[in-house]
Amino acid sequence: MPNAYRKLYGLIGKPLGHSFSAGFFNRKFEAEGIDAMYMNFEIDSVAELPQLLARYPALSGLNVTSPYKREVIPYLDSVDPLAREVGAVNVIRITRRPGAEPVLSGYNSDVPGFEDSLRPVLEDRRAALILGTGGAATACRAGLDRLGVKSLLVSRTPGAGHICYGDITPEIMREHTIVINATPLGMYPHVGEAPDMPYEYFTPGHLAYDLVYNPEMTEFMRRASAYGASVKNGLEMLLLQAFESWRIFGN
Repeated sequence: MPNAYRKLYGLIGKPLGHSFSAGFFNRKFEAEGIDAMYMNFEIDSVAELPQLLARYPALSGLNVTSPYKREVIPYLDSVDPLAREVGAVNVIRITRRPGAEPVLSGYNSDVPGFEDSLRPVLEDRRAALILGTGGAATACRAGLDRLGVKSLLVSRTPGAGHICYGDITPEIMREHTIVINATPLGMYPHVGEAPDMPYEYFTPGHLAYDLVYNPEMTEFMRRASAYGASVKNGLEMLLLQAFESWRIFGN
């Protein structure tokens, strides 16, 4: 039973069939003799969070994934400055005291995870296209800013502050030699999907970085690599942000 453990951790989001976190943390707990368990909590609404906290009094930390990274913020007692800047929270530290309501503190581990995973393959690239405009895209933009890389967001729909996929020209691709898929397109089980962009503009000088890690070779990566681009998936970023999550949890 989950409440039999001294501490309980988990992931909230929907869907969670692709998630890596439970397996990673539970293997860690077993290997290190930590009296804890990690669970997936697939909830239909972030409004279920208070009931979740009441049902599991051992719950000491949560990771947050799509679509709740922004929606969860009003439920928190405090938000770290970086998470506030990005507008997205993917780590919640839960502090419990006898006789008091739990205190929820929000953080963002996606930004340092992305930044640390990109740095070794950045080379002399100094401009990036970010496909998507959600919380993951915002985290990528913050990480790129910290690395001194300018960025341009790409969306399916017109709007201020970004371009559309149909606006991508050979000139834009020549300038932006990093292309990041910050959408869920291509994630298992929808492995045949990919952002609708002109892949023929990729060259051997480009890096195609997909935040998706399951499957290992996404359709986005496969199409970019067909034109000689270097490719990288999101597994290393996921590992790095998991390490950061554990640090934030305070263990």
